[in-house]
Amino acid sequence: MGFFESTENGFSTLFSYYYSSLMSSGTDFLLNPVVLRGFSGSLHLVLLFGVFGSWVCQRFKMGNREGPKERNGWSDEELETLLDLALRTLAWGAVCVYLFNLGRPKYPFLLRVFWGLYLFISFYELVIDVVLYRKHVNLPVQYIVSDVVSVVTGLFLCYVGFLGENEGVDAILEEPLLNGNSNASNESESNKSKGGENVTPYSNAGFFSILTFSWLGPLISAGTKKTLDLEDVPQLDPSDSVFVGFPSFRNKIEAECGTISGVTTLKLVKALISMAWKEIILTAIFCMMYTMASYVGPYLIDSFVQYLNGQRNFKNEGYVLVSVFFSAKLVECLTQRHWYFRVQQVGIRTKSVLIAMIYNKGLTLSCQSKQVHTSGEIINFMTVDAERVGDFSWYMHDIWMIFVQIVFALLILYKNLGLASIAAFLATVLVMLANVPLGAVLEKFQDKIMESKDKRMKVTSEILRNMRILKLQGWEMKFLSKIMELRKTEAGWLKNFLYTNAMSSFLFWGAPTFVSVISFGACILMGIPLESGKILSALATFRILQEPIYNLPDTISMMVQTKVSLDRIASFLRLDDLQCDVIERLPRGSSDTAIEIIDGNFSWDLSSSNQTLKDINFKVQHGMRVAVCGTVGSGKSSLLSCMLGEVPKISGTVKLCGTKAYVAQSPWIQSGTIEQNILFGKKMEREKYEWILEVCSLKKDLEILSFGDQTLIGERGINLSGGQKQRVQIARALYQDADIYLFDDPFSAVDAHTGSHLFKECLLGVLSSKTVIYITHQVEFLPAADLILVMKDGRITQAGKYNDILNSGTDFMELVGAHEKALLALDSVEAGSVSESTSMSKEVGNMSSTNGVAKRQENRDVETCKTDDTVETKGQIIQEEEREKGKVGFSVYWKYITMTYRGILVPFILFGQVLFQLLQIGSNYWMAWATPISKDMKPAVSSSTLLIVYVALAIGSSFCVLLRSLLLAVAGYKTATQLFSKMHYCIFRAPMSFFDATPSGRILNRASTDQSAVDLNIQYQVATFAFSLIQLLGIIAVMSQVAWQVFIIFIPVIAICFWYQQYYIPSARELARLVGVCKAPLIQHFSETISGSTTIRSFDEESRFRETNMKLTDTNSRPKFNIAGAMEWLCFRLDMLSSITFVFSLIFLVSIPEGVIDPGIAGLAVIYGLNLNTLQSWVIWNICQMENKIISVERILQYTSIPSEPPLVIEENRPDQSWPSLGEIDIRNLQVRYGPHMPFVLRGLTCTLPGEMKTGIVGRTGSGKSTLIQALFRIVEPAVGQIMIDGINISLIGLHDLRSRLSIIPQDPTMFEGSVRSNLDPLEEYTDKQIWEALDKCQLGDEIRKKDGKLDSTVSESGENWSVGQRQLVCLGRVLLKKSKVLVLDEATASVDTATDTLIQETLSQHFSNCTVITIAHRITSILDSDMVLLLNNGLIEEYDSPARLLENKSSSFSQLVAEYTYRSNSS
Repeated sequence: MGFFESTENGFSTLFSYYYSSLMSSGTDFLLNPVVLRGFSGSLHLVLLFGVFGSWVCQRFKMGNREGPKERNGWSDEELETLLDLALRTLAWGAVCVYLFNLGRPKYPFLLRVFWGLYLFISFYELVIDVVLYRKHVNLPVQYIVSDVVSVVTGLFLCYVGFLGENEGVDAILEEPLLNGNSNASNESESNKSKGGENVTPYSNAGFFSILTFSWLGPLISAGTKKTLDLEDVPQLDPSDSVFVGFPSFRNKIEAECGTISGVTTLKLVKALISMAWKEIILTAIFCMMYTMASYVGPYLIDSFVQYLNGQRNFKNEGYVLVSVFFSAKLVECLTQRHWYFRVQQVGIRTKSVLIAMIYNKGLTLSCQSKQVHTSGEIINFMTVDAERVGDFSWYMHDIWMIFVQIVFALLILYKNLGLASIAAFLATVLVMLANVPLGAVLEKFQDKIMESKDKRMKVTSEILRNMRILKLQGWEMKFLSKIMELRKTEAGWLKNFLYTNAMSSFLFWGAPTFVSVISFGACILMGIPLESGKILSALATFRILQEPIYNLPDTISMMVQTKVSLDRIASFLRLDDLQCDVIERLPRGSSDTAIEIIDGNFSWDLSSSNQTLKDINFKVQHGMRVAVCGTVGSGKSSLLSCMLGEVPKISGTVKLCGTKAYVAQSPWIQSGTIEQNILFGKKMEREKYEWILEVCSLKKDLEILSFGDQTLIGERGINLSGGQKQRVQIARALYQDADIYLFDDPFSAVDAHTGSHLFKECLLGVLSSKTVIYITHQVEFLPAADLILVMKDGRITQAGKYNDILNSGTDFMELVGAHEKALLALDSVEAGSVSESTSMSKEVGNMSSTNGVAKRQENRDVETCKTDDTVETKGQIIQEEEREKGKVGFSVYWKYITMTYRGILVPFILFGQVLFQLLQIGSNYWMAWATPISKDMKPAVSSSTLLIVYVALAIGSSFCVLLRSLLLAVAGYKTATQLFSKMHYCIFRAPMSFFDATPSGRILNRASTDQSAVDLNIQYQVATFAFSLIQLLGIIAVMSQVAWQVFIIFIPVIAICFWYQQYYIPSARELARLVGVCKAPLIQHFSETISGSTTIRSFDEESRFRETNMKLTDTNSRPKFNIAGAMEWLCFRLDMLSSITFVFSLIFLVSIPEGVIDPGIAGLAVIYGLNLNTLQSWVIWNICQMENKIISVERILQYTSIPSEPPLVIEENRPDQSWPSLGEIDIRNLQVRYGPHMPFVLRGLTCTLPGEMKTGIVGRTGSGKSTLIQALFRIVEPAVGQIMIDGINISLIGLHDLRSRLSIIPQDPTMFEGSVRSNLDPLEEYTDKQIWEALDKCQLGDEIRKKDGKLDSTVSESGENWSVGQRQLVCLGRVLLKKSKVLVLDEATASVDTATDTLIQETLSQHFSNCTVITIAHRITSILDSDMVLLLNNGLIEEYDSPARLLENKSSSFSQLVAEYTYRSNSS
């Protein structure tokens, strides 16, 4: 028998080896001894048919023989059987060798004929076996087993040979991954370059490939040879793609609710279920089969113990029992693996369609709805809530499965314990009911965690967007403390959640022991005899019941979390969309009127009595140019928005005929190349494209950039200047070739000449035949308009041509008067002293900047990238997200487990688990030893002693669990808190270059998804690995007590398991990292879409953006899908191997003579062995899962080692409180560059800016103006030279000491969500009286007094509910409060009208008369009253003198700039 078993094992090994060879190729087989021996056996292939024929003849004669003849101790049957098996083995070895060398996916005709013949002969043999068996002829069991295996094998081979022809396609797909030299690999490479266009082999895998997850073999094999990249990961099967799933899901929602806005949580759930109902039913069947198979062991254990005790019901009963045990294990393994894989598939689909739904909603949200949920919160819906609903698929069958398992358990308990099973049932119900209040508490805590996390993410998102202003003002630490306060609240709820979870863990780890104590106690009270077989059956049942009871808290917690997430998503989907009936769209060419508004009343806030726009009436014909002007906050931008359909309409009619293009006041630029931003989804027309670049003055800018128009633009156009961003926006609008153009003051961000050039070339040239509506504060651009609309307090107060309305009202007169007053300073200069053509050529000459001067400070990583071609790829500002490669270092685990109290809690947690395991085994051992095998045997101890010892051991084990759970909660909480603090501190202390090069999506991903994993998952993942390993060692110890021989098979099986784990983990690890890397672009794209939704809608590009989102969603799902499959690929193989160990130990127990071992203890070994396959794969699974999850820690630790800025405070070099007292700035040989290998942007500036005087800095775009300001604030450190303020080298003092003593009004006015007070005084240093004074000085006092909340009036995210001009005035208010000795104005009045600009200049002159004021301005009038003017060109000082002297010299560059400005103003 032993020989036969080993031979059969050899046969199956060779067969599996042969099958694997079908999927691979190469020359390694020549070194394989198995294949070489198979090759030598090929000589016997010709004998194969003869052997079969001979064997069949022998079988026919067998029934007539009186008895077998013996030959030297061997019977004829044994010799024939041995010869048959030997020849089969040799022949199949030869087939293996042949197929290895075949090199083609199609199998030869003769081989397939042989397989058909083999199936026929095998089936014929089996029929003969059955016929002889029915004639009561005793046949050796080997014959039947061998023939059954042969028939199954023959069926498989015929399937592969005749029906599996399409598998050849798989082979071609798989070949390049396995053999780099194949011809197909070149085609594959071209596919990879397109992002892995090869669809997953799962799509057309055969039955056996799907059954054994072999379709994943090529990917896992590739992962062992190289580090997997995204292009190596195949595309999803169409059925798993969001492109297929989302349309049907949306249709179901709309059919159910009418519109998306009517969706409820219940309807959302129904739509999700109807989308995946087939998979749900299939997984339910798998789940049911798994549950039934798992109860076979407990049901038969009593029979097995009685068999070992000598009770034989029929011959070979032991082997039949072993076969049933093994069959049940196979069914359990297959169904569990496919159940797990399919539910993950459902989860991926669910998550994808929810992300698409949330994205689409974000694209249509009304402005008012956006104020309810900020972009940070909406990102959370996508990253956390949709993910959690997807993860719930793991748990969806647990709810009903628990009840099925309880029913099965009670039936088995009733069979063994009789009426005592009722007590077991009641105890189980009691335990489950105890979970209800715990579940409610956990739900509350989970809700609060999510709520506080939303608030934190909202603030984090806003801070990351505005990090530059925080650093310039020296506020970053204050805002960090704001995040820490929010985290403190979140951490409070997290601590409550973790401790409650620990109590729930204690309750449920103790639950099975509690149920068993009650059950056995009831038996003793009822007088039901306890026998070891029945006790072991009950214990095995409790162990299985343990799983659903253990999982119940998780299931309830997950149900709670999922319901919270679904509620949140449904409430978001119910938010109001933009009104679709605001605009009446007329067919293109159907009307002479382009835009008409009749009796229009509009309001951003419908609940407010104060309307935004009132009584709007005007009509614009096709081809007209319409200018809109007015003071700050008069409603100009709102008027454009109502033409776009963005402002809710109260009454009136808006008609629009033709396509439209929109240029926003605050530029919206996407991450991507400059070319992609300009084309904006249109096809490239090279001639048109080049012409538009010329018109928008972008050609010279692109020449400066190392990558030209292929330069990657950072998030929000971070590496472009304000002027460049506006010109890219204008180019984008021009390329669309629309009928109607809406410009929201795009000329304020560019210098005087460029503005004049853009107006002339774009509005008067390219768009001369188009309808153009433009807002402007530059009065010189008004006379060219066919119609001027003058706005005040939300009304059109005047409308007409320039000369017509000039004398008809005061509002327009005020604007023009302020402009003319500003021009009086230029009277000394003749208007036409420099011709336009000269100024144009001068501008082009100055713009050439061939030395690679940065356009603005933010340009650093792009515009000054290395010129060396070999390193050019590194010059792009946005690099591919950094990810660790290879094995997760031990240092990551070590840092994680030793972060709290230097890891001192870890030994106590492990000790608690070891003690728990010992007490559990001890209690079960006690019950098996102390109870009799059968009724007629006397018990070893009395019933009371039996129960008392068992209860004592049970209580001890429960308290060990309590200790372990509480310590784990403490360790997890403290570690998560420390990691959060370290990461955020390092992020906030990072230099500005880090934020320029890192999209906020990457940082937000770590602050939300990865931090969530650290908060709630990773401590359990690491602990579960340790606990499952301890459990496995416990099982091995118990089994080896009974049958140490099990180690003969156990050791090689474990070795193979670890080999599989090592083979699998490189692929799994990289796939897990890819999930993290693929998530950031999805978040990034979503974040950009939310902020640019107005622009996207104005260009009617929603469908393209939705498609991009779906592509990114599928890209994110690809590695997830393959991780799910790879996990099951591994677990399937591990389960098979551990089943072999289990069966071997059973065969050993059945084979040994009766009485050698105690049947009770042998039974105990079997019930532990029933868990062996689960636990063995559970340990390996946990190793892999832990390594996948620990990547979140690795990613957070990456951000705890970001290079930091210089210290905030240097104690030994702190300046006096009064510093700077004079404000004299001495610049000595200042050379600045943005990277160690990049060219200098400032190339040796030396000058002194006198204290208490006003200095204006001018120069063409890209001359280095803003870089000088960056150097002054040490946003970028000087490479050579120094800056002295009042004799102190600013590089030697702390950053906080420097920045807090300087003030700046930046070009991009920034407001934060909160109140007016918190925006003016974030550090809470001033009284309300001082704040009101500052507001009055900056002309905002009256406006804020009108608001209900006064100083507590709400400011929405990024100050969206304030006009850009008002935001600029708030920034002025900040500096008026701060009263620094040195004030920098960087285009501070670009977004306000001339009258307001004059008021601001007067305010500054009055309040900063004894301060050093440095002004960068495009309006020449803003710097004419300066004491000194510094003119920069290409990073060098071209001119530096008083304005009067520079103007005297007609050939000076400054004089020409002034002349050009005057010429433009007068000619208009």
